[in-house]
Amino acid sequence: MTITVEPEREVARRLLPLTVPAIAIAGVAGRLLGGPGAAASTAIAIAVVAVNLVAHAASLAWAARISAAAVLLVGVGGYVVRIATFTAGLVVLDRLPWFSAVGFVAAFVPATTALLALELRYLGDRRVQSDLWYFRGSAS
Repeated sequence: MTITVEPEREVARRLLPLTVPAIAIAGVAGRLLGGPGAAASTAIAIAVVAVNLVAHAASLAWAARISAAAVLLVGVGGYVVRIATFTAGLVVLDRLPWFSAVGFVAAFVPATTALLALELRYLGDRRVQSDLWYFRGSAS
């Protein structure tokens, strides 16, 4: 099997098309359960999950071209940065009168969980992710 694309980018390429229907479903659910502010808040949450996926894929693909230590640093450090960014964004958005923090979190948590499940399913159908990384200068 010849790999032409980093597995992280492949996962993002396969899962990003699900963003539009997820935003629509979350928006409708938010509208029905909490009004227009909740609809916008749930849609923003899904968009944040999609941006998180792209940032995660790009950063890990970049790190995989450098070294195993870079993958570890970006993997662990990336989670910390994304959680801090999510928290800061939630605090800033919560100051807006129309924003629904409950709607945002109610969409963000299941969307993130579903994304992780889909990533695991996709990567589980392949070899172990670390087997797909190639480091220049490593013994093969």
